Amino acid sequence: MRHLDPKNDLIFWKVFGRQPHLLCSFLNALLPLEEGHTIVSLDLLPIQEAPKVPLLWRYTLTAARCIDNYGGQFVASVQMLWTSSFKPFIRRGGSETCISPLTRDGKYESAQPVYALCLVNDVVEPDAAAYYHHQCSVHTTEPERRLDGLEVVFVELPKFQAASQPEKRMRTLWLRYLTEIKDQTEHISADLLAVPEIEQAIACLREADFTRAELARYDTYWDAISSERTLIDATRREGIARGRLLSQQRMREENQAQGVAEGRQAAIYKIARRLLETGVSAAVVSETTSLSVDEVRQIAARKLPPTPGGDFS
Repeated sequence: MRHLDPKNDLIFWKVFGRQPHLLCSFLNALLPLEEGHTIVSLDLLPIQEAPKVPLLWRYTLTAARCIDNYGGQFVASVQMLWTSSFKPFIRRGGSETCISPLTRDGKYESAQPVYALCLVNDVVEPDAAAYYHHQCSVHTTEPERRLDGLEVVFVELPKFQAASQPEKRMRTLWLRYLTEIKDQTEHISADLLAVPEIEQAIACLREADFTRAELARYDTYWDAISSERTLIDATRREGIARGRLLSQQRMREENQAQGVAEGRQAAIYKIARRLLETGVSAAVVSETTSLSVDEVRQIAARKLPPTPGGDFS
């Protein structure tokens, strides 16, 4: 039996956007919740009500308002990214994030943190070995104090390796679900099928259960991803070529300016030499040409060529 890729937006939404208990298991495994805290219930949010995280919101696949076992409330959104073009946002740490109203009456939820879980199908930090990155706001003078607000988690899927981590078992299994199952995969690992939640998610991937219209949308998504990557690569190459062109142009301008300066200096040297040949004193030549007296004396002694880098011939 052939399966479809769970990273496709149609498939991801079918698994997690329609089945809250599967999203609950997934978020409990992937989010950096405090020790002992787990999500016990959640309400799916329409995409238009998802947190408006700059550079990331348009990639949102699903969002939910969550309640943990201590009564804490927060909003979690999941984004699927295919390039590292969002990296400038990560570098800023999301400090300028604006979150849209989360209630129907237009009031903001009070002190309600937001988690943005970014699943990245690209290498974002090539110099870092870790695949899991968590960024949040902390008090500048008391770093141990975490401030409520936006917390960004981005997972570099190409770096993920299924290491043995008993305390992170469900995280490892859900990431294996995302990375091992690809388009047209037929064999599914028994380790994945042994977990009821993941087995249910895999059951949603069977190609035979999709209509022609759904499969057409599935293919359209891959076409869009391919186009986006091609456009970004072309833009990057264009930027590199433009940078080289500007560098060459700047070098030509600098060489031209240097040539003009050398030409002016050569003319001054010639004038000084002619004045000296007519018997004008070095002091007068210096005042006339703005050359130092020492330079004039070197010209008189033929120690300074009449053109920079030239000779007396």
